[in-house]
Amino acid sequence: MKLTRASLAFTGLLLSGAAFLTTGAQAATPPGILIVAQSIDDIVSLDPAEGFELTTVQSFNSLYQRLVESDPADPVKLEPVVAESYEAGADGRSIVFKLRDGATFASGNPVRPEDVVFSLVRAVKLDKSPVFILKELGWNAETVEQFVTKVDDSHVKVSWPAKVGPSFALSILSAPVASIVDEKEASTHVANGDFGNGWLHNASAGSGPFKIKAYKPHEALVFDANDKAIGGAPKLKGIIFKNVADAAARRLLVEKGDADVARDLGADQVAALTGKAGLNVLSVPSAEIDYLAFNSVSPTNSDTKNPALWEAARWLVDYDSISKDLLKGQFDVHQAFLPAGFPGAYNENPFKKDVAKAKEILAKAGLDKGLTIKLDVINQPPYTDIAQALQASFGEAGIKLEVQPAVASQFYGKIRGREHEAALLFWIPDYFDAHSNASAFALNRDDGTKTVAWRQGWVIPELSDKTQAAVEETDPAKRNADYIEIQKEVQAKSPFVVLLQAKNQLVLRDSVKGFVQGLNADQVYYAGVTK
Repeated sequence: MKLTRASLAFTGLLLSGAAFLTTGAQAATPPGILIVAQSIDDIVSLDPAEGFELTTVQSFNSLYQRLVESDPADPVKLEPVVAESYEAGADGRSIVFKLRDGATFASGNPVRPEDVVFSLVRAVKLDKSPVFILKELGWNAETVEQFVTKVDDSHVKVSWPAKVGPSFALSILSAPVASIVDEKEASTHVANGDFGNGWLHNASAGSGPFKIKAYKPHEALVFDANDKAIGGAPKLKGIIFKNVADAAARRLLVEKGDADVARDLGADQVAALTGKAGLNVLSVPSAEIDYLAFNSVSPTNSDTKNPALWEAARWLVDYDSISKDLLKGQFDVHQAFLPAGFPGAYNENPFKKDVAKAKEILAKAGLDKGLTIKLDVINQPPYTDIAQALQASFGEAGIKLEVQPAVASQFYGKIRGREHEAALLFWIPDYFDAHSNASAFALNRDDGTKTVAWRQGWVIPELSDKTQAAVEETDPAKRNADYIEIQKEVQAKSPFVVLLQAKNQLVLRDSVKGFVQGLNADQVYYAGVTK
């Protein structure tokens, strides 16, 4: 597969060095332009107040900056970025940030306290998917403006009513949803009071090292360098994220030199490229966990609400075979919702494939007459591969899984609408704190907060209380112990079957230097890349 002039004509990037866009003999990619082959079909919105998919989350550190951000080498450590410094209030419920002198957005507009206020208030009032992160501070659309206020021309005060301390608040403010948006630029594109959200689906208004030049769904996302970026201009002139839906085609592009980086390769593709001249395989730990979820409020299948099905499913996964044989070490077996490496992680794996035990559980519940369950999955590796393995092992217990692969954007729409029966999903923490995952998997009072538990219709007021108490706990050892107990409860009797923890694996041409990938999905850094 080749990148053609037609497929990228809309970008205006037919520059002198872009001979690689033609068909024919192998050619080097253009100087200063990084070509990344990956699937970008999951993009719903490039607005940091709305985008919550892998491609968008991976993009936000290139386009936007936050008051504070995690150190990629040590995610627990938060460094000021848009802020120059900060000081926690004596009340334990506020922080005053001093903004960096001379900071500007890509537009040239100065970064002001008004932009911080605008960004956090708009995210809460827009009320899109990632807003639940900011709501952990007790903010809501009616009250948020009283908690984010300008102090003077270089200081902004952030306060919160939730019973959490400044360290947790800083973790929340390091999440992509807290990215600082250029109010003046976004306000020129407001339609029907949307805070510029419609425009930001396809554009950017940040202070990061890059800015969006063009985006065409299912084809390409193009970044230009932002020479006004806080921290300095990037070393690249630009980046083209070329949508290549097929993993084998991504492998071929990077192998032949028609792409500089290939993401989302299957285990077989990575194995085939390991040790090849001119290529480097980068493998780093990931906080991604992969899990099977049953929708207890499925409109098409009432069996998925039965806890006996959830219990039996835990014994119908061939965890070791999937991890070692199918995925060739790209994933480790991990059966709790906090990834290894996080404070409070529970690393015991009590389940293994035991078809006889699963059959016994199903029989006691009257579910042994044959079940058919539709399993939604993203049409990319490794999810289709894992789904086929689950299909085979569940079949041994008389459960027919009808695997339904779909483009990621369609898949997410279905899950968020709670229209699925079962789904194979992944989750990556939004900030480096145990509550990021606990609030997703172990908190749902059915009060309108659309957590992962809510998406499965799993209403858990008592467990939600335990989860809230854990985030309010100030003693670190007690807090970690609380999260371990919460994970044990979710592991034992929830509609979630946690399967695996991923490793990030990318293939890069050996001319590519300076790429950084941290533990969390948003910790993708292209600013220091050269080629």
